[in-house]
Amino acid sequence: MSHKPVLYVDSQFTSPYAMSVFVTLQEKGIAFDLRTVDLDAGEQRGDAFRGRSLTARVPMLEVGGFALSESSAISEYLEEAYPSPQYPAVYPADINERARARQIQAWLRSDLMAIRVERPTTVIFQQRSDMLLSADAQAAAAKLFAVADGLIDTDGNHLFGDWCIADTDLGLMLNRLVANGDEVPAKLRRYVERQWGRPSVQAWVGLSARR
Repeated sequence: MSHKPVLYVDSQFTSPYAMSVFVTLQEKGIAFDLRTVDLDAGEQRGDAFRGRSLTARVPMLEVGGFALSESSAISEYLEEAYPSPQYPAVYPADINERARARQIQAWLRSDLMAIRVERPTTVIFQQRSDMLLSADAQAAAAKLFAVADGLIDTDGNHLFGDWCIADTDLGLMLNRLVANGDEVPAKLRRYVERQWGRPSVQAWVGLSARR
């Protein structure tokens, strides 16, 4: 592509969805410009941003005159616009595994609300919560653990052998609990440690630390 992508993210660098797209760009080795939007100040609702974003949300990717929001849609777009072998793949090559990765991404974005509310990503990037998990959050955690347990091997390796972007998304959801000191099965902790150690993830963590 001839146009350099521009990625818009939250100014606090705590959005899990902005992080997912940032990691996609990093893993694919795509040069891009990074710009921040102050959500607390309502910049996403201003004419300058809303006029280009269909949903007025971050992340938003601009490539030339095309603007796209919603993180999984952006990652899928980047996979097609910057295909392998010229650029590293962020989704599995196998059609069934690729569909499963997308299923995991969609599930993490549409379910487990109690975890997302009681363990926001600020517990990872800023400060732990001293609130005990409610019954609803405990039930959501049990569901998360059951699904993850069926996908992750004993050593906590990647979901499909090689890393894919669904690993980052699942690792982040689990890390909401791990980083806060909640009880998480050992192999899932090992998985989180492996995902969090990736240079692309640490690049995002570094941005959050410097805010």
